[in-house]
Amino acid sequence: MASPLANAGFSDALVILGAAGLVIPAFARAKISPVIGFIMVGLLVGPFGLGALVVDYPWLYHFTISDPHAIEPFAEFGIVLLLFSIGLELSFKRLWSMRRLVFGVGAAELIGAGGAIGIGLHMLTGLDWPGSMALGIALALSSTALVLPIAGTSGPVGRTAFAMLLFEDLALVPIIFILGALGPMAAAGGLAGFARVGGAAVLTVAILFVGGRFFLPRLFAQAARTKSPELFLAASLLVVIAASLATGAVGLSPIVGALIAGLLIAETDYHSEVEVITAPFKGLALGVFLITVGMSVDLRAVAADWGAYFLGISAVVAVKAAVTFVLLRLAGIRGGVAVETGVLMGSPSETTLIVLGAAAQAQLIAPGLASFWQTVTAIGLTITPLLSMLGKRAARGLEQRSDLPDAEISPEGPGTVVIGFGRVGRMVCDMLTVHGQPYVAVEANIDAVMAARAEGYPVIFGDVVRPELVDRLNLGRAKALILTMDDPVLSVTLTRRVRGWVPELTIVARARDTAHAAELYKAGASDAVPETLESSLQLAEAVLTDLGVAVGPVIASIHQKRDELRQEIKAAAEMVALPRLKRVRRGAATGEVAEI
Repeated sequence: MASPLANAGFSDALVILGAAGLVIPAFARAKISPVIGFIMVGLLVGPFGLGALVVDYPWLYHFTISDPHAIEPFAEFGIVLLLFSIGLELSFKRLWSMRRLVFGVGAAELIGAGGAIGIGLHMLTGLDWPGSMALGIALALSSTALVLPIAGTSGPVGRTAFAMLLFEDLALVPIIFILGALGPMAAAGGLAGFARVGGAAVLTVAILFVGGRFFLPRLFAQAARTKSPELFLAASLLVVIAASLATGAVGLSPIVGALIAGLLIAETDYHSEVEVITAPFKGLALGVFLITVGMSVDLRAVAADWGAYFLGISAVVAVKAAVTFVLLRLAGIRGGVAVETGVLMGSPSETTLIVLGAAAQAQLIAPGLASFWQTVTAIGLTITPLLSMLGKRAARGLEQRSDLPDAEISPEGPGTVVIGFGRVGRMVCDMLTVHGQPYVAVEANIDAVMAARAEGYPVIFGDVVRPELVDRLNLGRAKALILTMDDPVLSVTLTRRVRGWVPELTIVARARDTAHAAELYKAGASDAVPETLESSLQLAEAVLTDLGVAVGPVIASIHQKRDELRQEIKAAAEMVALPRLKRVRRGAATGEVAEI
């Protein structure tokens, strides 16, 4: 008798959960985006991967997705929850402040990129104008489900990309209706039907806003009073699913309803709790969507006609990136942000598949042509994380060549050089300023550099991995080098390199712990400051004092613990003298050294 668990649903669930619990942490450990991880899992376990071998090797059934269409609803739910979480991070005030990007640049990008691709298809392939423009608009769409998890919504690139993606999501349904009206089989009343559905959509959205303002605070207040996480989760999912079904029922995309639900909850006092409690569902459901993307790529078909697919995806990415870059520059967006956003938005979208299906159903494009561009879309979705990395590199190169005002290094020397201008680096620079010590800071994050320069800090944009930048710093005339970046390997490598160049230079480095401090001392650091050590000792001293323990014994025990750790660092670094965990100061007149 067969086990009740021996069915396709449980087998597919095992594969998905196995991917989430085993494969993705391995990708994260290798510092590879989980987005790529889930897509690669889809390639592996899908019908064109191991699934094609199940007939010959039945045992592979338990390691493949047996019915790809069965998990599609969960993939759609992942996209819905993604838009819901984005809405939670927004507010009506912030959304209104983005209106110029949403309805200005967003509309221009969709129309401009779609028109350019459509014209190119018409001229190169001879496809008629309605079909060419339908394909152009479909390929001009970009992936909300992939772009926003990569770029976020808080940084310059994320905010810009989100504004354009929001317009595309709002324009999806009008696009589909217009395609239906253009089709030769469309009913004579197609435009009237479009107007009718548009009116119903506006009414539904208005009802959601008004009802949500009145109903949601009361619903979540009742759920909060029960102090039941299960009930709070149920209320959250009820709201997002009901809003999605409402907008879907009148012809709008369900993700519009999810976004509205998030916006409404963001205005309540419960948005933080809702965001935390729904996050695991969003991550897992979005992972299912990414797996379905990977499953749709037939590598054999791509290999058989790789030239055409390569040309198709390259042309789409190039046109969209160029159009987006030009429009963002005209809108006053900085060059680095514009180029990174353009490249990131270059690939097609999951909604491209919807528009392609609508165009094929309206007989604007042939089924074979639609199938080709569906595969191009799947490939584009797969390479989106790679486009993100390419965009970052292009932005960095553009910013380095830009004529932004840069901090000047005096021929007499830069004073103190601070590598890294994060939280730690900024505080160090503030203290140098207080005591009148000249310095130059170096930071690889261009947004942090621009913000620091606007506040008057002398910060240079650059990556210290490049030897030419280190040469430019004129460390031979520097008074000290301070390494504050949170990269243990790079800090050790840079310490060793600079110590070989400038043997007498004072090098003070931020260390994660005592083991890292020992590595820095071995590499030649004058002083290494273990951040976890000092913060732990200060916390212990504060709590013991607050508990009523006498100050004298507390300070003595703190000194004893610090001495023990000094011995550990000395042994690990094979040092003759003990390292300094306390700072020292020199008398201005006598040169005497005193511990602080």
